Amino acid sequence: MQPITTPNYKSEFVTNFPGDATRNNQPRQTPGVLYSLVNPTPVNKVSLLAWSEELAKKLGIQKPETQQEIDVLGGNFVAETMQPYAACYAGHQFGNWAGQLGDGRAITLGEWQAPNHKTYELQLKGGGPTPYSRRADGRAVLRSSVREYLMSEAMHYLGIPTTRALSLVSTGEGVWRDMFYNGNPQEEPGAIVMRVAPSFLRFGNFEMLAARKEQENLQNLVNWTIEKFYPHIEGENKLLQWFQEVVERTAFLMAEWLRVGFVHGVMNTDNMSVLGLTIDYGPFSFLDDYDPHFTPNTTDLPGRRYAFGQQGAIAYWNLGCLASAIAPLFTDTEELVKALENYGEIFLEKYYTMMGNKLGLDEVKPEDTNLVAQFEETLAELKPDMTIFYQLLINLPSDLETEQAASNYFKESLYDELNQTEMKKLFTLIQNYQLRLEKNGISQAEKTQKMQQANPRFVLRNYLLHQAIEGLERGDDTLFVKLQAALKEPYSGKFDEFFVKRPDWASQKAGCSMLSCSS
Repeated sequence: MQPITTPNYKSEFVTNFPGDATRNNQPRQTPGVLYSLVNPTPVNKVSLLAWSEELAKKLGIQKPETQQEIDVLGGNFVAETMQPYAACYAGHQFGNWAGQLGDGRAITLGEWQAPNHKTYELQLKGGGPTPYSRRADGRAVLRSSVREYLMSEAMHYLGIPTTRALSLVSTGEGVWRDMFYNGNPQEEPGAIVMRVAPSFLRFGNFEMLAARKEQENLQNLVNWTIEKFYPHIEGENKLLQWFQEVVERTAFLMAEWLRVGFVHGVMNTDNMSVLGLTIDYGPFSFLDDYDPHFTPNTTDLPGRRYAFGQQGAIAYWNLGCLASAIAPLFTDTEELVKALENYGEIFLEKYYTMMGNKLGLDEVKPEDTNLVAQFEETLAELKPDMTIFYQLLINLPSDLETEQAASNYFKESLYDELNQTEMKKLFTLIQNYQLRLEKNGISQAEKTQKMQQANPRFVLRNYLLHQAIEGLERGDDTLFVKLQAALKEPYSGKFDEFFVKRPDWASQKAGCSMLSCSS
């Protein structure tokens, strides 16, 4: 274990690509470069609020013992071998081309080499203005920083590919934010997350170079990405193979989001990782009541482009943008188009496999797709709590012989009383499910184990995050600390105090049901 101030940083991205070395953080266009060197802007006082010990151990970084080490986490100290930079990228936002975007409040300090010899980017989110901040201040507030710190770690322990969070610090400064873009800005406490990933490269990095017709830079970035992050890809068709694997990783990620009821909320192409990671935690949410049309993002209304049930399709649209960006590197794009069109089949294969695990099936046969569709339709109509419903399904009794009995059994997951028609639909679903289980080719114990591994018992609900944030703002970290422990064991019943439906008061309270893109 080494201190975070150690002279051990690499800067491969900086040394391999052209960048703006002026260290001028004034907002501007930066054609011809993939990044701009920029130092974090110091804050009043960096205080450590949270530290991910498990991630630190994986990275080989010891917990900060001195103020100088803590200062690294807030941008007040830059180690000698760090080459801090903000990346330049573009993107489609809500379906529209947005042009140059870039790291407006994220600053990558450098690449840390872990004991496994792999390198990880250490990035400060909220480290101050960069050339890509546009009209923003480059800062982040405690509210959004707590959400990202906890949720990225929660997704990791759920087994979903994601960026990670190493630390959370307060800055001792206030930040003005208009939480709902309604003309009511308020001063909030500032905070910074240090987030970690092998790379934060996004679809938008490639879109930017294609839009500017910087073909040499585009080719070099693709080659470097394959060589560094996809070293198993070899041969003459490396570019095509790479895109095919990005398609597959993205399809898997979408199925995993749907498995646990996660809604990203802002699936712009600049928020899509070419490594297939969940990236950029903004107005996200887990589903409480099952609703395919739910979006946690007020900016996504009324169209609900990024609603829960749309995520698989939006991933395909975003992959199309990536395909268009790299198309100039192909002499013939026929195979590239085929690779993109294969997404639908790949996604459905992964989706049905995932649903088979959630339902405890030995395999998903062609006729089982009707049962999966019946689950989707019935849950969308009855809107039970998704997490609790599937937990109850694990230990489904075999003697639910009436509509009332089925309704009573699932009552713990229901937000509203069922009418007669709804009770009948639920009972019909359960009857069909039990008939399918009679043909299952695995034991009851194997079925139960499959379902327990696929269905979390604890998810980090928005109202819990909101309560933890309110506690921290009062100087009370009790719930914040408890949630850090609970998120590490999402499939156990150890933290069943959180195994409850969303309370009524949280359905309308700001920050508990919907959020904006505001930090």
